[in-house]
Amino acid sequence: MSPEAGIPAGYYLLLAAALFSIGVVGVLIRRNMIVIFMCIELMLNSVNLTLVAFSRINGNLDGQVLSFFVMVVAAAEVTVGLALIVNLFRLRASIDADDADRLRL
Repeated sequence: MSPEAGIPAGYYLLLAAALFSIGVVGVLIRRNMIVIFMCIELMLNSVNLTLVAFSRINGNLDGQVLSFFVMVVAAAEVTVGLALIVNLFRLRASIDADDADRLRL
């Protein structure tokens, strides 16, 4: 680590691991589809943080560019996922993940 760097890159990796762990626990424990969706987004953003941290460690921009693509895919995923959740709520009046066990009514 260079002295002008400030925060060591390892701290970013620890933060990313903690955020990813929180996201995994949220997906496994919670039954509300909105909360599950937010936990998936938390995991994607922790991966982005990891990519940017490794990009900084290696001194190139590859991780930052890949992180940008992950953000674009995550934006599309949010659009489709929220549309599915809204339609599921209209059909079943619930957003509980256990109620969405069938694709048909």
